[in-house]
Amino acid sequence: MNKPVVDADIAAPVTPAEPPLPELTKPAAPSAAGPAYVVLGGISFSHFLNDTMQSLIPSVYPILKANYALDFGQIGMITLAFQFTASLLQPVVGHMTDKKAQPFSLAIGMGSTFLGLLLLSVAHSYAVILVAAAMIGLGSAVFHPESARIARLASGGRHGMAQSVFQVGGNAGTALGPVLAALIVVPFGQPSIAWFSSIAFVAIVVLWRIGVWYKPQVAGKKKMVVSPHPHAPGRRRVMVALVVLVALLFSKQLYLSSLSSYYTFYLMEKFHVSTQTAQIFLFIFLAATAAGVFFGGPLGDRFGRRYVIWFSILGILPFTLALPYAGLYASAVLTVFIGFILASATPAIIVFAQELMPHRFGMISGVFFGFAFGIGGLGAAALGEVADHYGIDFVYQVCSFLPILGLLAVLLPKMPRHAH
Repeated sequence: MNKPVVDADIAAPVTPAEPPLPELTKPAAPSAAGPAYVVLGGISFSHFLNDTMQSLIPSVYPILKANYALDFGQIGMITLAFQFTASLLQPVVGHMTDKKAQPFSLAIGMGSTFLGLLLLSVAHSYAVILVAAAMIGLGSAVFHPESARIARLASGGRHGMAQSVFQVGGNAGTALGPVLAALIVVPFGQPSIAWFSSIAFVAIVVLWRIGVWYKPQVAGKKKMVVSPHPHAPGRRRVMVALVVLVALLFSKQLYLSSLSSYYTFYLMEKFHVSTQTAQIFLFIFLAATAAGVFFGGPLGDRFGRRYVIWFSILGILPFTLALPYAGLYASAVLTVFIGFILASATPAIIVFAQELMPHRFGMISGVFFGFAFGIGGLGAAALGEVADHYGIDFVYQVCSFLPILGLLAVLLPKMPRHAH
């Protein structure tokens, strides 16, 4: 039986002539072969499918509102039902999988999404819509923490790169979901949502195959008590760092949410463009964020995650301050820089947090994928209230100062370096 080895960032030091040891449950020989690209591609593709289906829910709100005469408060409850299971349950799921790995939980969780989509397509009452939204959210809650663990396990030590590959799939799905809803659900109505269950079925098949690969990686392996690296931060510094990372991720998500949720309304109101033109500008921004996520992880591997976080959040400040006063085409250029630079922080923040508490990998992944993103969504809802009272221009004037929170990165500890 292969003995498990420990994460190089926090493990006991090795001699300079030896390469650092790989991830906790990965045998040494496969790690030496480098990343498992087929597994990384499969988990990224599954993330793409998951977030495509996830983004369908807000896209069909106009149809549900018209079909069932819902008010905005009831629409908000649908969001709450989805967000509660999708976001707030993720740390719980991660904590459970920390205790015992569940190789096939991803496929089973995706089954909840599959059933939720079918139920939403035939729902004839508000209560059934809430149940369907919660089931789709539950599938997402099961997916993210364990899939992040698999991405790291398949990284071959290139943790930032693996996180970027994983994240870019989700960003692409988020961007594509509303387009598919506009092309399919809007013309063909609520029953056409059932067609998207085929996407969930494909994801179930892919995730089952990944579970087959994952099972031998964890089967029969017992957890080790890992000796802290002598230069690793103490418990108090770790707690402070985690709070700082949550604050940074919150500020980042809040600004991204302000653009993804209200940018089209901002362009239509300020520049009197058509809905179609505004959607094109939104797509340009979302494409820039997907590209930024892809590059952020490898840059963190190469130059250090603290530097990427500093640059990503503080670096957009000149662009966000200029955006409320820019013209139409200048706004498009500014949002490309904002989306690309700001999104590059995501893999760096998440991998940094995972390295701070490797024994709570699933729980930490759940917190950062779920809770922080969910809180960012609630903040975006609050921005909607601000826009109702003070105008959409005021929202972007206020949000332009959010990147100043990037100064909190000075409180992040230096982590022991490891070779790649």
